Amino acid sequence: MKMSDKIKQKIRDFLDIDVNHGLSVNIEQLLSFDAECFVNRIWYRGKANELQNLYSNINDSIGNNHFWASSPTKGMRIRKIHTGLPGLIVDTLTNVSVGDLNDIKLFERQSEWDAIATENDLDKLVPAAVRDVLVFGDGVFKLSYDENISKHPIIEFFEADRVEYEYTRGRVTGIVFKTRKESGGKVYILKEYYRRSGISYDLEDMYGQQYDITSVRGFESYKEINNHSDFIPAVPMRFRASVVHPGRGKSIFDGKHDNFDAFDEIVSQWMLAVRKGQIKTYIPLDLLPRDNETGEVLAGSDFDNDYFQIENSMAEGDTKKITTTQGEIQHEALLSTYCTVLDLCLQGIISPSTLGIDVKKLDNAEAQREKEKTTLYTRDNIVSVLTATLETLVKTTLMFCDAINGVEYKDVNVDVSFGGYANPSFEAQVETIGKASQYGIMSTETQVEELYGDSKDKNWKAAEVRRIKEERGIEVVEEPAVNKNPFGFATE
Repeated sequence: MKMSDKIKQKIRDFLDIDVNHGLSVNIEQLLSFDAECFVNRIWYRGKANELQNLYSNINDSIGNNHFWASSPTKGMRIRKIHTGLPGLIVDTLTNVSVGDLNDIKLFERQSEWDAIATENDLDKLVPAAVRDVLVFGDGVFKLSYDENISKHPIIEFFEADRVEYEYTRGRVTGIVFKTRKESGGKVYILKEYYRRSGISYDLEDMYGQQYDITSVRGFESYKEINNHSDFIPAVPMRFRASVVHPGRGKSIFDGKHDNFDAFDEIVSQWMLAVRKGQIKTYIPLDLLPRDNETGEVLAGSDFDNDYFQIENSMAEGDTKKITTTQGEIQHEALLSTYCTVLDLCLQGIISPSTLGIDVKKLDNAEAQREKEKTTLYTRDNIVSVLTATLETLVKTTLMFCDAINGVEYKDVNVDVSFGGYANPSFEAQVETIGKASQYGIMSTETQVEELYGDSKDKNWKAAEVRRIKEERGIEVVEEPAVNKNPFGFATE
């Protein structure tokens, strides 16, 4: 210890100063990863009765008074409306991302991959996988082979609550697939361990008790498989990493549950205000509507027969008459709250205009495209991850085919292409490219390529370039080759 440090320590001891040893806080994580997946599933399904049941059961655990967990006062009624916004967000992002998937091209073994993709209905499998990853956080494409079902590899997608990962030094070294199975009237969980060395199986009941898989009827065919090709026949996919659960993906709903709950509350209150603001009729007892046959007073309804009964007045000069009133709906306040909470629900995920919501009227086309930027950022992330995942999936599937057939795998080149989203209109492109042409900063070939892109083939674009140059008076001359006869002499 230095002399200066000793002096400081002596001064502390003399003055009796306590040194801060830090702050200790115990925080309890209320929901496990699987429980959060279940909550996200209920929000995506969008059933009002399921949300009511969910939050009625977990409200005490999460310690928050949610709208969906609230109960009406005895004798009162609450109409709870679910807007379906979470499901709409996921479905729209899936459509704008996967809907632009143009093609998966291979420079080798194209026909083989096309047969596998057709057999596994990849056009439906990929959108479903993207949807599940957005909702649950991650998932895995699982490869298997069953000659009784198909001669090609079988590609399945397991969502996050049906998979577990094994990590070594931050690398995925194994994937566990969990499948619910029934045998002899009992429910089991079949665990398939996919590792580089091969595939092994475990069998558990719903309480985690393990069983010898060979002794349970119906599971005799599950035997360990050795893999000599040193690869895992599975491809994980996730768009964002979870901070709460290391090694797992982050759902697009994370941090948004309270916002969705508040949004449903605002819409429900708005509809309640509309209902309460309807015309109210006050009818004296003698003038009440009655049943024509029994003479009983007809019950009031919130929609078609809403009235209040008043006693007959005995005051002098007072006459029996029906009076009506109408409440005042705070439309501007409700609309402002609606827009504010809607922004909280969509922040960082998707633009309102992508969902067909125009909170600011009379915007021009350029302003509408500016609103799409949030969607573009989210879509770019999805497309980037999906491109790499599909390339890996194609290579892994072909590697799996070669391993089954005992053939040495040779690497293939894969090109996954996506179309553009929210591009400027054709008229706007013509105007921009036309100005670039006038200023001489863009070649004719580049102009045609930027204007038509993948909508026209190479031969058509080459002919269009030639036609434009001819109309501009630019002569297109074929460059002579050194092996040609420049003087036209006859040769033998």
